[in-house]
Amino acid sequence: MKRLIIAVVLVVLAAPASAQEIPYVSVPNFLKYPPTMNLGETLAVAENSKGHLILLNHPGSSTTGPLFGNATTNLLEFDDQGNFVREIGQNVYGFGYGHSVRFDNEDNLWVVDKGTNAVTKINPAGYVVLNLGRRPEGFDEYEHVPASQARAVDGYFGGPTDVGWDPEGNIYVSDGYINSRVGKMDKWGNWLDSWGSYGSEPGQFRLPHNLQVDRQGNVYVADRSNRRIQKYDSEGNLLKSIVMAVPFDKNYQPVLGNPNPNAPDEHAPWTLCISGGDTQYLFASDENPGRIYKMTLDGEMLGWLGESGRGPGQFNWIHGISCRDENTLFVADMNNWRVQKLLLNQKARTSND
Repeated sequence: MKRLIIAVVLVVLAAPASAQEIPYVSVPNFLKYPPTMNLGETLAVAENSKGHLILLNHPGSSTTGPLFGNATTNLLEFDDQGNFVREIGQNVYGFGYGHSVRFDNEDNLWVVDKGTNAVTKINPAGYVVLNLGRRPEGFDEYEHVPASQARAVDGYFGGPTDVGWDPEGNIYVSDGYINSRVGKMDKWGNWLDSWGSYGSEPGQFRLPHNLQVDRQGNVYVADRSNRRIQKYDSEGNLLKSIVMAVPFDKNYQPVLGNPNPNAPDEHAPWTLCISGGDTQYLFASDENPGRIYKMTLDGEMLGWLGESGRGPGQFNWIHGISCRDENTLFVADMNNWRVQKLLLNQKARTSND
């Protein structure tokens, strides 16, 4: 669909003088679970109104299938003290290789699964109450086409990545690895609209990898491979393109890969989170140099924290952030196979404190 794109502003966040590195503490061993349930890749984490956490975990699995060798989506619930409560979502048809989890304002859990092309809503009791999209069956003729060749079909997804809601309850899905668009549905899942296509022009996407919606209904999309965040109104009109460009040492050794002194100045956004509280803030993370960035909703850079690594407070591909409180973040530290609880604007105590 062609759109009239108005009021587009390119916001380049080149670490203004007012932006500072944010001190923080990583709480050690916050999640408590038995050694019989070690974690695998941790792709997402979400916090509900009671402070309970849901962890989207990809452990080892005996369930073989066509989805990356195993069907691995695993949902673990922890209480506000980090104690394991239960596993939910067992034997859900729409689970294969989950990508994101989010709680809506009524504490319903939504699971976005890029492997099954499904978005599943689970109520607080643990029952599936809504399914969006359709999982390809073994009998279906299914081809994983490149994003540049994709032909999106309303009501279907192609590698969806995330979900959000506006104040009217409309549903937005970043769709995603193949379809390069945002889909909009009403609260019952009826298809209303979509916008975006594959490419690098304003309003296009190359891997919309995460999505958030603020209280005014503006939609923020982490356009990862284009190394930018695009902000839209609820009708899909592009408002701003935000580029994060905080300087870093390009000769550092990343956890995975080799140093790249010719790396772009712009950081590729992997995850987004909009905080609760009276004033909402936009958090985003990158792959390298492994940072989290805090911004206003208008794109002003306020500060950043973190670095690539395997130690406490370091990150190895952040794939999910929960930020109900702007000073308390839960981070799905994907390749370190863990979740970290971060307390911002604090510093670690020493023996002299």
